[in-house]
Parts: sequence; structure tokens; C-alpha cells
Amino acid sequence: MKAKSTSILAAVAALAIGLGATSCLKYEKKANTSTTGTTTLVCDNTFQNIMEQEVDVFEYQYPDAHILARYATQSEAFDSLLSLNTKTIVVSRDITPEETRYLKSKRRTPRSSKIAVDAVAFIVNPANPCEMLTLKEVADIVSGRSPQWNDLSPSKLGEIQVVLDQKGSSLATFMRDSLLDGGQLGSNVYAAGSIPEVFRIVEENVNAIGVLGVSWITSDMGSADISRDSLAQSVLSDDPVMGASLTQRVKVLKLRRNDEVTAYKPYQQNIFDGTYPLFRQMYMITTGHSGSVAGGFYSFVTGDIGQKIIMKTGILPARMRIQVVQVGND
Repeated sequence: MKAKSTSILAAVAALAIGLGATSCLKYEKKANTSTTGTTTLVCDNTFQNIMEQEVDVFEYQYPDAHILARYATQSEAFDSLLSLNTKTIVVSRDITPEETRYLKSKRRTPRSSKIAVDAVAFIVNPANPCEMLTLKEVADIVSGRSPQWNDLSPSKLGEIQVVLDQKGSSLATFMRDSLLDGGQLGSNVYAAGSIPEVFRIVEENVNAIGVLGVSWITSDMGSADISRDSLAQSVLSDDPVMGASLTQRVKVLKLRRNDEVTAYKPYQQNIFDGTYPLFRQMYMITTGHSGSVAGGFYSFVTGDIGQKIIMKTGILPARMRIQVVQVGND
């Protein structure tokens, strides 16, 4: 009798193992959809706070979908895409025809979409009396031609320390291309290692000037600290979302073009109408087909919900109608 019971138990165990294997096979089959499964993403680290929120809400809405995001330099993101190590990247430039041809030669068809317009902002310590810079002054600062605050206007401050996340970042490339006509950054430009470190240095050093994307300086940065549930519910509802205001932790400088009188802060309104002079595009590029989770995430970010999340971060969504409002005298 005991032997018979053991035989029955063994049969039950074998059945359980068989069902488990079948279950795994069903899961793998189920995973190959636009809302289930796992995929990777490499994102320019200057956009990290934006993409973290996109991933959170997507995974909240589709619990069986998982986005494994890595945050790196823009060149590393393209290297990963072209070496077929990832299907999706988020960067500040579009894919080139040469890169497209290469991927097609590897049987990959890339899709690209502009998802936002990001302003490049300059921040200083609240004790720094500087309020506004012209584009020429910004160029002179980051090139090292104006190494002292006194070179700009009478000041008791000392050497200007320009701080960005990494010298190899897309922000460094943007400044070289947009401000210096491809020239080199000055020896007074330092890499802090991360955006939070840029904040720390500026908050502790009255001579420092930080360079970062505007989404990092909005008061809505706190949305990165709220629960995933609260963030998701705020954008999944039919209620409109409001753009974010600028942080008070540091002073955000106004900028003006050299031939203009009025200077502007990087509010969404000023990005929208082009009065804020320094801005760049934000692109999402994927080789994932529409039936894959990579394709599903691409559709999510470029769709209404993904664009609402971008609106909340303080930058300008590419595919969403915004309401332009007057913000003080800035």
C-alpha cells in the first residue's frame, strides 16, 4: 500500500512538472506581444528622469511587460543599437541615412519619432548675482574665453566653473555644435559624473554654472519620487496635465539672442514659441516590430499617454497640443 502511494505521489509530481513546463511554454508564447514580455532600452542619460517615468507608467498599465533600461551616453546608445544589442534608444539626434542602411543590411528596419523638444538650461547658485546671459556670453564662458565672472560684468566672484554631467554627453556635443561651431570646450568645463552632482556643485559653489536639460530643473521633479500608482493614475485619467514650473533650489538664468533685447527662461511656453534660444530635439528610435514589446513601448511613448508624461516633466511634447499661458514677465 505504501509503495502504491509513493507511485501515485510520483505521478502527481510528474504531472505538476509537466504542467509547469507547459505553463512556461505558454508564458514564452504570451510574452511575444506588444504588451507582454521583456525588452531592453538604452537612453541618453540626460533624459533619464523622463524615461524612468515613461517606463514606470508603461509597466503599471501592462504588468506583464518589462523594460530593462540602461542610461548611458548618446554614442553608447547608438553603438548598442548598431551592434544589435538593443532594439530601442532615446537620443538627441535622429538616425542618419547611413545608419538606417546599415541596420537594413542586418535585416533590421528602424523607426524614428521625435518625441519632445528639450531646452538646455543654465543654473547658478542663488547667491550669484547673475540673472541673464546672451548667447555670445554663454559661448565665451564654455569656450574659456571669459574665464572670470568679472569678464562679463563687474563682479566680486572668481573663476567660472562650468559643470555638466559628462564631457562625452550629448549636452557637451550640443554646446560644441550650437555655441562654438564645432570648437572645443574650455579647460574650465568639468564633468560632475551625473546630473544630481551638477546640482550639488552649483548649490555649494557660488562660482559654478551648471548645464542640464530643463526637465531636471522643474518643480515637478518630485513626480519622480511619488509612487508609480499615483504617477500612472495622473496621466491615465482623462484630466489634462499641467506643465511644471521651475525649481527654487537654484537660480535658472534667462537667455537672449545676441540681436534681441528680451531674455527668457526655459518655460514650456518659451520653448513652444521659440523665444528661448537653446533647445534640442529628443528622438526615440526602435527596430522592434509593432507586435513586439519594444514596438508596444515605442507606440506608448509616442502616443497620448507618453506625451502627457513628457508634458509633466516640463519639456515640450512633440505630439500634444498645449495651452499657452502667460507666466509673469519671464
